[in-house]
Amino acid sequence: MFHTIIIVGNVGRDPEMRYTPSGAAVTSFSVATSRTYNSQGQTVKETIWFRVSCWGRQAEIANTYVKKGQKILVEGRLVADPSGNPRIYTRSDGTAASSFEISATNLKMLSSRSESENGGYNNNYSQSNGSAGTAYMSNDMGPGGNYDIDGEPEDIPF
Repeated sequence: MFHTIIIVGNVGRDPEMRYTPSGAAVTSFSVATSRTYNSQGQTVKETIWFRVSCWGRQAEIANTYVKKGQKILVEGRLVADPSGNPRIYTRSDGTAASSFEISATNLKMLSSRSESENGGYNNNYSQSNGSAGTAYMSNDMGPGGNYDIDGEPEDIPF
């Protein structure tokens, strides 16, 4: 069985990169998704926060290009507790809350050049076959040109 989740939202904080004891890179950041609807004549805005984790080469790319406030599309696997439910925790004020985490397999920057602090390149950053460390990127990479399936620069004559 296979499942995937796709969200579009705004990055809530700059990415934080760290390394596992085995040396694998992992980058984490938060994304807020929201919707507005009417309920009994009142306009209600609902916001759901997701924690996003990227691994391997994709973690390094996310750490470089993802910035707070940027609009982003994230595709990946929903990470749940062992029983398959979202993680439940108690806030500091004593209220219950749930936490949603996505292990990303695909990132796409959606902010335009004027909206983004990093130049606004609309790029796809994906991990092929869900394996950490193997990233492919679209041909429009902004600075640095084109890349092949291993994330290495390609020599394209045009």
